[in-house]
Amino acid sequence: MLKQILNGRRMLISLSAVVLPALVFYSVAVLVLRDAGFSLTEILRDPAQQSGASSFLGFVSNIGVWLWVSSFAICCYSLFTRPIDMTRGRSELMILLALLSLLLAVDDFFLLHERYVYQKGIFLFYALCALTLAARHFRRIIEIDGFSFALAGVLLASSIIIDMEQRKIPFEYAYVQLVEEGCKFIGASLWLFFCGRVGSAPMSAVAQH
Repeated sequence: MLKQILNGRRMLISLSAVVLPALVFYSVAVLVLRDAGFSLTEILRDPAQQSGASSFLGFVSNIGVWLWVSSFAICCYSLFTRPIDMTRGRSELMILLALLSLLLAVDDFFLLHERYVYQKGIFLFYALCALTLAARHFRRIIEIDGFSFALAGVLLASSIIIDMEQRKIPFEYAYVQLVEEGCKFIGASLWLFFCGRVGSAPMSAVAQH
């Protein structure tokens, strides 16, 4: 048993593929943020712990980030575990879904479109990415689960439109926000479901083109 645990090849893979990259990321993140003026407590502890706020503060928003990250993880897992029977077209679709999911996760987590990036510009970029993905892999998407993809797109687009036009909507801000975030949350859930469908769907004649 000890010999199996201390297997040289497995140890090397774990250390080089996981431990070293994680250590480098951890160290660089701490050093960069310390240089930016943050204390170790501010860098390492959860915001709720530092502020004394409830752990459920921003609960739905945080789960929304999980949905994007899960979509990214599913795509990456499928790419790494099904390289033999994954066609070139299916692999490209998975890569595009993974990259867009990661970008949306980073945006949601760091509030990029609300604080750091021109909002209309990044929303236009998302729309172009989604339309390009849909146009390039239209037949493949329709065959796998066109309904989920289309409904996810409609809900996410609705969320963006409401976000951009919320000041013109004649309802109380809290209720407008409720609808906007609801569209985004359900859309992200459908996006996750679609990513899972793409990763697990069997290869077929249409999908191979």
